[in-house]
Formats: sequence, structure tokens, C-alpha cells
Amino acid sequence: MNKNTLWSLRLGFSGKQSQAIEQMGLDNFLEKSFNAHYDKRMPALLENSPKSIKELRAKRQQIKNSDASNVKELLKAELQVQQELKGWWLQKMIAEEFPLREKMTCFWHNHFVSTYQKVKVNYWIYQHNQILRENAFGNFKKLTKKIIKSNAMVRYLDNVDNRGEKINENLSRELLELFTLGIGNYTENDIKNGAKGLAGLNLGEDNAEYRRFLENDDTITYFGKTGTFKADEMIDIIFEQKSAPYLITRKILQWFIYDNPAPELITYYGDYFRKVDFEIKPLLIKIFTEEFPKDNAGSKIKDPLVYILQLMNELNVEQLNPKLLAFYLKQQGMDLFNQPNVKGWNGGKEWLSSQVYLQRNNAADLLCNGRSLNRRAQFIDNDMIKENINQLVKVSLNWSKSGNNKTIIAELKDRLLFQSDEEMQKDWETILKYDFNPHDEGADNAVMRLFNNMVKTPEFQIV
Repeated sequence: MNKNTLWSLRLGFSGKQSQAIEQMGLDNFLEKSFNAHYDKRMPALLENSPKSIKELRAKRQQIKNSDASNVKELLKAELQVQQELKGWWLQKMIAEEFPLREKMTCFWHNHFVSTYQKVKVNYWIYQHNQILRENAFGNFKKLTKKIIKSNAMVRYLDNVDNRGEKINENLSRELLELFTLGIGNYTENDIKNGAKGLAGLNLGEDNAEYRRFLENDDTITYFGKTGTFKADEMIDIIFEQKSAPYLITRKILQWFIYDNPAPELITYYGDYFRKVDFEIKPLLIKIFTEEFPKDNAGSKIKDPLVYILQLMNELNVEQLNPKLLAFYLKQQGMDLFNQPNVKGWNGGKEWLSSQVYLQRNNAADLLCNGRSLNRRAQFIDNDMIKENINQLVKVSLNWSKSGNNKTIIAELKDRLLFQSDEEMQKDWETILKYDFNPHDEGADNAVMRLFNNMVKTPEFQIV
């Protein structure tokens, strides 16, 4: 695979940026990515959704006073907004000229998990997502403080039930186990005492706030320090721990480059992360610039998002319903805003189960034949997606019409596959025979068959 295409997939979601990486060089491309403008305006789809505590109470009262049919419609309306929010984010991923911020936002989205299914307030889910976007390249410690004090997180991890002497340990536990240090780097007493420090951190207008009469002001010992610590002080103490940089460094390496990063790489980059005081941008620059020259293609299984957006980009797909795209990702186990649990999507080999692989091949067949991802007229997710049985999508494949069968095969192989062998080459030369004429009437269809064959190989699933 062409190195620029490889890194376009790693720093974005498709091969769309490969030419820019080649022309600018990696360093300039990264600087453009870090400085690229992003929209901070709230999407219009949230205009009628409750945003304040007062509006939420009014909505709940409206539901309480409504009959069963009206309640169903009110709840369905918010579910519809949730689907539109997925489409809004997917469109950003597809449209961005420099998609690294959205790629990193998706990384944090799967690290600081907070789902609509549990939170049930679209505006809070959007706020959570926007915090991740705004701080995607900022400081990990500062981001952790902001996310822990988001309404979405205190609702998702039940800190609304953590009050006074009635302690709920969920947020305290995941703050240590999944968000910062990892298993084995804290004690159960740290969790119990941390929960006391987080007691009373409850829902607020713009973000979570401590409620004075719900707090627990016991003196606690947290990682060897004694005092009456609250969220910010606790996080400062956490980031003083020896293991603080390594969990997130491992996950960043897994997200971008290696499903199984070598321990020495995790330590090497983690030590640097501590040295730069947990600043994310310099860590990313160091990882990308030092890993770019290495021969490391084929070290990671594509997640469903990269798989389908690469396929759509190669086929120049137009007018694909973003809600349908979101549903496809849900089928593949990558449901945006709704991970299966607080651990998020596991990734790696789970992205290439037999069922996922079959669904990917079906998607390739449909799109290569100009069909939508769903051929049947049906209602998906409570009537929110309607697809016509005869719906077609416009697709076209870019390929050089000045070559012969072997040069065309080489061109597509260079764009799509990290490796191939002699047997695969023979199969492709059976599809595009030695006397293939790129100017024949059926040439585009023949090359599309070749493309379809390539993207259904195991080698296309890996980057």
C-alpha cells in the first residue's frame, strides 16, 4: 500500500487526504490538521431539545401529563434527534479537509464513554462530544477534569446517586480503572475514598456542580495524601502517579497504528508524554513522525468507520443517507453515542468476526452495484429510517485508462491492499485479462468487478 494512503487512513477515515500528505509532507499536513478550523456552533437539530434543567423539568412534566400515545411521540422525537446527531457527526467526518480532529474526537468518545441510552438528554451528549472536540489536542489532565464534571458523565456513571453517606463508587472506579491509571495501579481504598471526594457532584446548568448539602466532607487518604479532596484535586493527585501516562499512550497507539503495540513503545512514548506534562499535541506529533518512516502496514484491523468511509471515498458515493450509514455502523458493532458498556468498543480482532466480515462483503457488493446499503424497504430503529427498495446510489471508480491490465491492477492494489501474493495476482488477471482494453464499452464494469474482488479480501480489512 502506498505510504501516503496508509497514513491518510490512519490520520483520517479514508484515502482522501493521501495526495495532500504526499504534496505537503507529513509535518506540514499535521500542522494544518492541528490548526484547522472547526465549527463551534450548536447544530440546528438541537433547537427544540431541552437544554437547561428548567427545560428538562418542563419536558418531564409534559410527559407525565400526557396520554400514552402522546408520550410515545415525545420520546420518539428525542430518539429522532439522536439519530440526526449521529448523521451530523458522520457528515463532519466525511467533509473535513483535515479530519484528524474528528478522528481524535472519536478516540476520546470511546475513552470517556457516555451513552445516550443511559443519559437520555441529547444536549448533554452533544456537550460531551463538543468538550472532546475542543480539547482533542489539548492537555489530558485538563480534559479529564472537564469530562468528569460534565452532566453526561455524572449521569452516565451514576454520580447523581453519590451523595453524603450514601456513596456510589461507579465514577470513582472508572476514573482510575478506565480513564487514567488502569487496573493494578490503585487500591480499593482509593476507589472508596475517591467516591467520597466525588459525592455531591451533581447535574448543573452548563456542567456538573457540587451540591453543598449532598457532599461528603470526610477527611480521606487518596494515593497516600490526606485531606478533603474534590474532583480537581483528586485528578491532580492521579496524574502524579507513576503509571499515569501509559494507559492512554497504549490506547492512542492502538487507535492509530497498532492493535498490539510493543510494551517498549508504550513506555517510550509514555515517558515522553509525562515529560511534556500530558500535552496531547506534542505526543501525537512524536508518535506520527517517528512511526511514519517505519514499515508498519498491516498492523491494525480497520474499524467499521474507516472501512465504510474508505469504500465510499473510493467509489465517490453521493447522497448516501447518513442515518443509514449510522445504522450500518451499529450493525457492525460501532454504534456512535451508544457503546455496549463503559469500556467502549474493544476493537482489534472483534472488528473482523465472521458476521462483521460477511456484512462488509455485502456492503461492498451493494455499493459496487450502485445500491444503497439496505436493499429492503423497511423501518429501522422505530420508523426513523425509510429506504426505498429501488433506491440507487451514484458510484464511480477512478482508474487510469492509459494502462493495461497489469498497471490497472497495480494501481488499485497500491491504493487498497497492504500486501498481496502471486495467487491473488492470477485471480485478478483472470478478471482483467491480458488483452483488456480500457476503452471498451464495458471497461468500467470490469474494473469495478476487480475492485469489488479486492475489497472483499482479508488484506483490505487491515491497514
